[in-house]
Amino acid sequence: MPRISAIHRHPVKALGSEALARVALEAGRTMPGDRVWALAHEKSRFDFDAPAWARCSTFLRGATFPSLMAVTAEGAPGGPITFRHPDLQPLTVDPGTPAGEAAFVAWADPLIPAGMPRPSRLAHAPGRGMTDQPSQWLSILSDASLAVLSEAAGRPMDRRRFRGNLWLEDLAPWEETGWIGREIRLGGCLVKVTEPIGRCSATHADPETGRRDVETLSLLTALGQAENFGVFAEVIEGGEVALGDPAALEGGA
Repeated sequence: MPRISAIHRHPVKALGSEALARVALEAGRTMPGDRVWALAHEKSRFDFDAPAWARCSTFLRGATFPSLMAVTAEGAPGGPITFRHPDLQPLTVDPGTPAGEAAFVAWADPLIPAGMPRPSRLAHAPGRGMTDQPSQWLSILSDASLAVLSEAAGRPMDRRRFRGNLWLEDLAPWEETGWIGREIRLGGCLVKVTEPIGRCSATHADPETGRRDVETLSLLTALGQAENFGVFAEVIEGGEVALGDPAALEGGA
């Protein structure tokens, strides 16, 4: 039976992936602690006086600045988080405080090339994550599909390229693409798969180095996946999910 092999959240959109052992999901919400903040630049039109979800183009992101993909994060939102990057000294701050926000913005600034809009503030949308889509979904990805993609690339592809929330093992390659509209029991919660995840060039960057090394989108197209990798899902019934929990399609295969 398929099982959860990895759980990831990303406290700051595009800047840092954190591996978890378990998480409590809420119905109709994004993963707790995922994309709590997004890094706005000095020309961003984000309305800080009336904060709400905004498109990814509003923020600094890995598709434009691949160096951001090499950031890692450790620590729960609502307290200190340690950020690391191979080219920078580690930083431990609470991004939810004015001092922590200012320190993080200054820390991230060297990751943006000269002549580009500078990081300015951390944006936050109360009650939800700053995900790429306006719907409050999470993402589910497959280790088997990643293995096929890695073989096509001629090198192991790190899960962190794809900024996924839940990874499943013991599936057939691309099996998840047939789940659209289906419900899945994941540990203590129930989710409904909504649509495929269309990918961008952020996935071209190696999360160890922050440098582009694989034409991921071309590989997905050649594999018949139309630049899609993984699926979005809505949490229908909340509950806890943990590493090793089974993933069972409701109503059987």
